[in-house]
Amino acid sequence: MEYMAAIPIYVAVVECGSFSAAATRLGLTKSAVSKRIQQLEAQLGTRLLQRTTRSQSLTEAGESYYDYARQALALAREGEDFIAGLQQKPQGLLRISVPMAFGRLHLSPLVPAFLQACPAIQLDMVMDDQMVDLIEGGFDLAIRIGHLPESQMIARRIAPCKSVLCASPAYLAQYGHPLQPLDLLKHNCIQYSYYRGGTEWIFAGPAGANKVLPRGNYHVNNSEALRDALLAGVGICHMPTFVVGADLAAGSLVTLLDDYPLPRYAIYAVFPERKHVPAKVRAFLDFIDRQQWQDTPYWDNASDQKLF
Repeated sequence: MEYMAAIPIYVAVVECGSFSAAATRLGLTKSAVSKRIQQLEAQLGTRLLQRTTRSQSLTEAGESYYDYARQALALAREGEDFIAGLQQKPQGLLRISVPMAFGRLHLSPLVPAFLQACPAIQLDMVMDDQMVDLIEGGFDLAIRIGHLPESQMIARRIAPCKSVLCASPAYLAQYGHPLQPLDLLKHNCIQYSYYRGGTEWIFAGPAGANKVLPRGNYHVNNSEALRDALLAGVGICHMPTFVVGADLAAGSLVTLLDDYPLPRYAIYAVFPERKHVPAKVRAFLDFIDRQQWQDTPYWDNASDQKLF
């Protein structure tokens, strides 16, 4: 039954679409993955994958075997989760995916305390502003912000997410204050490339929603880079307060169109639905709960008077 050890590797190869991507997920070399798949095919006496220099595809046998292998791996993981739950000791590799700015500003400073409280956990925190597939990426948990697409994942709200329209006093001194959403068409509106709310900026007003299609000379896929541009007087942007809360409190950024608030969102911890949530995942969720971000997180405390 030595080939049983190849099941997680085979599943990873199929889900990732290549030997190299599977090797990265599993922390193995590409040659080690290839060798194990070849051994598996030899032991089963059939080819599972059709491989060329540029692509791979499942054979009929490979497709059928993948269905069984995936179910077997899922059952094995459920068993691991159950045993870990019985042990009541958070341990093992915990892989989490977090947005870049939120992770660097608010999670990274907490890592030493979390690892001290759970010394048997090996934390692999991947910061990336693009939304990743938890199953395909081999993640135990992700931090997601804003609207969540329909999925089989469990979402646990950990904090509110306020956004404000803001600019630097220097920019406003040069170009003036917009008084209503349509005034933004006369301004340089810089934008976050990965914003999932669509291309329009939507404001709530006395007569209903106000939609503006912003125009500007700078798009970037990182919120902290946008903050740098705002502080330098490049333009106007709507920003989460977990990035600019301290700047608002210090007066280096100023909120705009306060009578036309932006939609409110939330920050969630998202994880795959399982019969038994691993102790390592529960430990991280409990640790975040102890930060008391649910009502008014610390990044909004100093800036509340300038927000609304």
